[in-house]
Amino acid sequence: MPEFVWRAATAAGKVEQGRLSAVSSAAVQRQLREQGLTPLRIDDAASADVQGAKVQGGLGLAAPSRGRQAKGPVNAADVHALTSELAIMLRAGLALDNALRVLIDMSHKPSVAALVQGILDAVKGGVPLSRALGAHRALFGDFYINMVRSGEVSGQMSAVLDRLVEHMERQRALRDSVISATIYPAILLGVAVLSLVAMLGFVVPQFEKLFTDMGDALPLPTRIVMELGHGFRHYGLFIGIAVVAVASLLLRWLRSPAGQQWWQARLLRLPLMGPLALKYQLTLFSRSLGTLLGNGVPMLTALHIATETVGNMVLQQALAKVAPIVKEGGKMVQAISVTGIFEPLAVNLIRVGEETGRVGPMMLELSNILNREVETGIKRLLTLVEPVLILVLGVLIATIIVSILLGILSINDLAV
Repeated sequence: MPEFVWRAATAAGKVEQGRLSAVSSAAVQRQLREQGLTPLRIDDAASADVQGAKVQGGLGLAAPSRGRQAKGPVNAADVHALTSELAIMLRAGLALDNALRVLIDMSHKPSVAALVQGILDAVKGGVPLSRALGAHRALFGDFYINMVRSGEVSGQMSAVLDRLVEHMERQRALRDSVISATIYPAILLGVAVLSLVAMLGFVVPQFEKLFTDMGDALPLPTRIVMELGHGFRHYGLFIGIAVVAVASLLLRWLRSPAGQQWWQARLLRLPLMGPLALKYQLTLFSRSLGTLLGNGVPMLTALHIATETVGNMVLQQALAKVAPIVKEGGKMVQAISVTGIFEPLAVNLIRVGEETGRVGPMMLELSNILNREVETGIKRLLTLVEPVLILVLGVLIATIIVSILLGILSINDLAV
């Protein structure tokens, strides 16, 4: 019978560990629960000494080795892990304060342990979890805090945390798909720049001595390429510094409120990327609003929070018109139509949701539809961008090569 090593939490929040022989990890879970323990980690004993062994039974609460603590501030991945682990422990029946103690014991980053310790101290002092998290609003955000508050009111904290985990995973998957889609075009663009640098900085100067005595007898394309190579060779360092300086100033300006608003407004007007950017931002809004409404957050509060999840300032200003109309007694479908940024399908889904009293589920359905359209649009855009970049790179290199060949042929003509 196989042997398993386990880590589990007692009702008092103390973490214990040991070994058990059982037919499967599920059997180990049952035995631990019968003993009043909450399983945190179950590993095959044969691979227990191998660092990073996979967690059995789908618990997903493997505690990293204390000997290799991670450094740095708390990030989004840490918040996701804490939420997932807290949801599992609360669902298993562990009290909130004991669950937080377990999280502190399992923390592999000092910053995470300090964060959870501060939350635990506040909870022990009689402060609700949502208010304890409110002290770290910059890290958790209004969406997260209001979701937790809805869990406190409804008494379904573990279910709310599960929905938060699902929401964060979907948001991360959407962001990752967008980032991954830009990697290959970025690589192609980098190769194009490096190829031009190599051609103008190293290849073209090799022919400079050959064409020196020909002067105006050289074909115009060859003279242009030679001048470019000459300038790049002698002033390339200054050109590079100037490009970096201009790019840095441009990026700094684009990070400013005025620069962000200018760029975000232009982005929405681009022929291919504009509709994709719009749908991506509306996906964030729809999923946030649907998740909040599904957990009992009031409509006006949910609208304000969901609007803040939209990163585009232009769209934020448009969506900010929705809450005042709803507050004055207007229907949400009318308020959404006023913004002018939702397609007829979205408006009809919201209308159906209002008529049936299921606005939350309809917003989640809309987010799924928009998410699929974004992924499909990215793939279609890449099918266009990739060959265009390759074609442009080929044309530029071919132009340089042909210009050099024209110069060589002109030398042969003069010789004849």
